[in-house]
Amino acid sequence: MADQSFIKLHDGNTMPQLGLGVWQATIDEARKATLSALEQGYRAIDTASFYKNEEGIGQALQDTSLARDDIFVTTKLWNGDHLNVQQALETSLKKLQLDAVDLYLMHWPCPAQDNYVAAWQSMIKLQQQGMIKSIGVCNFNPPHLTRLIDETGVTPVINQIELHPMFQQRTQHAWNALHNIQTESWSPLAQGGEGVFDQPVIKRLAQKYGKTPAQIVIRWHLDSGLVVIPKSVTPSRIAENFAVFDFRLEKSELSDIATLDRNNRLGPDPETMETV
Repeated sequence: MADQSFIKLHDGNTMPQLGLGVWQATIDEARKATLSALEQGYRAIDTASFYKNEEGIGQALQDTSLARDDIFVTTKLWNGDHLNVQQALETSLKKLQLDAVDLYLMHWPCPAQDNYVAAWQSMIKLQQQGMIKSIGVCNFNPPHLTRLIDETGVTPVINQIELHPMFQQRTQHAWNALHNIQTESWSPLAQGGEGVFDQPVIKRLAQKYGKTPAQIVIRWHLDSGLVVIPKSVTPSRIAENFAVFDFRLEKSELSDIATLDRNNRLGPDPETMETV
């Protein structure tokens, strides 16, 4: 298998382009999935305080023989903590059993609360104090990002957004790229591939390359320059999702997959998501 690919962020830090997502996993499932992923060669794990499984990641990090510097850990600030960032981060670090997290993301802008700039300012300070290596956001639209940058002078390194073949967010991806913000895909397989894996173009490419539909979609994310974090707690699926570094899609094939875009959002709308 070819070596996995890495992405250099605009702050100079580097992260693996493919990682493990653990949304909806229990603490024990997250621990087992993380250990399985690390054994398969994954070196990036994406969790969040809202997932309520950071303890499982922390346990896995203690159980692995890998060096801490070899594993890129992401967690996230939940919506109700925008005015309580330091305590929220300290709680996450305690659960993760870490002194610092590699990437800390603001989970949602929650524009009606209008605290996301204040939260970002706190994240900047915590990064300066060494508790965070890189800072970014999730689910931010251009107006939210513009305000962050204009009012603080600090640009997020990452914008993690819902992105899959049926919801490709090409305008947002292009805006991020123009501002040197790396786009990261959540729900990259459209929540289990429903409506995606049975598309003729996906099935044709799977047959051509001797891969599964999921592997074709993950490769599409990678070849599109996206960071991608497919979620699984099943060892065989975790291994399958990582076996994507021995082929690349052709430009014409990327264009074929681009035709699948239906602007079909599966998750919440960033403009209205306010759950605390």
